[in-house]
Amino acid sequence: MAKFSFSLALLFVYVLCIIGTVEPGNPRGRQSRGRPYIEACQGTRFPDLCIRCLSGFPNSTIQNPQQLAQVALSVSLYRARHTRSFLLDVAKQLERMKAREYPTVKDCLQQIDDSVFQLSQSIRELRRMETAPVSDDFFWHISNVETWTSAALTDASTCLDEFPAGRNTSKLKATIKGKVLNVAQVTSNALALFHRYAAKYQTKTNP
Repeated sequence: MAKFSFSLALLFVYVLCIIGTVEPGNPRGRQSRGRPYIEACQGTRFPDLCIRCLSGFPNSTIQNPQQLAQVALSVSLYRARHTRSFLLDVAKQLERMKAREYPTVKDCLQQIDDSVFQLSQSIRELRRMETAPVSDDFFWHISNVETWTSAALTDASTCLDEFPAGRNTSKLKATIKGKVLNVAQVTSNALALFHRYAAKYQTKTNP
């Protein structure tokens, strides 16, 4: 039942996250009190988007920095999967039409597919940290999460580079760029929230 509720929450944030693809002003005053993630979101590059995405989850789901990082990574993975599905459909249509945009979209699809794999690996590593003692292996898990998530962000950014801004940008390219930009932004936020979680352990070992 809990897993089903979490899936419903992810479906809800799918709608919320696609709205906030621009960097915000000051979201603090528009939010209700008692949300544990609001302060943490202020340390991300896109705080308004961060709050939009996480507001779809009940407080019981986000009770500590580890859960906050895990939920943020789950949001990134969910967005990456939806974007991959969209790109896959578009690529198939363009291939049938022998359209000139096909190679570019195909390359972008490969980058997002890599992001999906890397974010999946990040979430697995973070879950292993729940029961791992704070030792060299624990910091190895931290390094793995940082590496996988950074790679996912790089791949999304590489895809964005395939669609430079210009007056002749088609509606299709603009749609693709918007979806991939959203993946990049939520992944950037997830990485920042994970760094916040991991920092407390690095501080303990480096007085």
